[in-house]
Amino acid sequence: MKQLALGKSDLTTSEISLGCMRIAEMEPSEVAQLIGAALDAGINLFDHADIYGNGRSEEVFAKAVGKLPIAREEIVIQSKCGIRKGYYDFSKEYIVSSVEGILHRLNTDYLDVLILHRPDTLMEPEEVAEAFDQLHHSGKVRHFGVSNHHSMQIELLNRYLNQKLIVNQLQFGLAFSGMVDAGLNVNMSNDASMNRDGSILEYCRVKDMTIQTWSSLQYGFFEGTFLNSDLYPELNKILSRLAEEKSVTSAAVAIAWVLRHPARMQPVLGTTNAKRVAEMAKASEITLSKQEWYELYLAAGNKLP
Repeated sequence: MKQLALGKSDLTTSEISLGCMRIAEMEPSEVAQLIGAALDAGINLFDHADIYGNGRSEEVFAKAVGKLPIAREEIVIQSKCGIRKGYYDFSKEYIVSSVEGILHRLNTDYLDVLILHRPDTLMEPEEVAEAFDQLHHSGKVRHFGVSNHHSMQIELLNRYLNQKLIVNQLQFGLAFSGMVDAGLNVNMSNDASMNRDGSILEYCRVKDMTIQTWSSLQYGFFEGTFLNSDLYPELNKILSRLAEEKSVTSAAVAIAWVLRHPARMQPVLGTTNAKRVAEMAKASEITLSKQEWYELYLAAGNKLP
């Protein structure tokens, strides 16, 4: 598994990570097998959020880790906070209390990364800075990031923060490629030319922030996977062909498509199947050519001007 540094930090992780959103209803023994498969494949970053299973995902993860012969320092744990029932909350009090709950559920003394989950338009950046200072100085959080933020929201936060943001989680994949669509259709009047993200892809590259991609195998907003979907016959045809040529699965090719971008994005796998984790991790072992990358991009229904 290839490695990458998260943002400008000294934190080095696997270039593919494992998301833990769907493990809440699993048995700790099952999750231990999932974590073990990820570690065997070279994956050492595990992504959480306090809302995943209403905290249950973090609890099950902690119990599963307790069943494995691994030290805390061998894994990188990140979690997210800021989403409450019916609203978002980046207040100092809520951020600090959320982290206390996260650490308790994960049975750990610190988070490697804390991520602000979805932008809070009512945030006071000074309060966020105070919360981050407190958490960082106490050793409870080592690094910080955001999720689903555009460039000026990040600029606003960074104006006040003493700890610069190192990651931004964004949805991106073959069937959700808006971050690259706008850049490929500059000066055009078609729908693909609409810049809906504040040039977030280029911004993160300029600022050396790692983009962590979520739902990379999904189309729409959790509408389903494009793999083997009747909605994407041409895409699946080419994925199958490339998978056979490279002796991997179609899912691995789709993850390799994300990895091929020079922004050095880090896909967050959402599967709870240990075998599929091992299969998709092989995406780190292959490199798509430019021609193959664009062939898949077009097969997903996109057009070049």
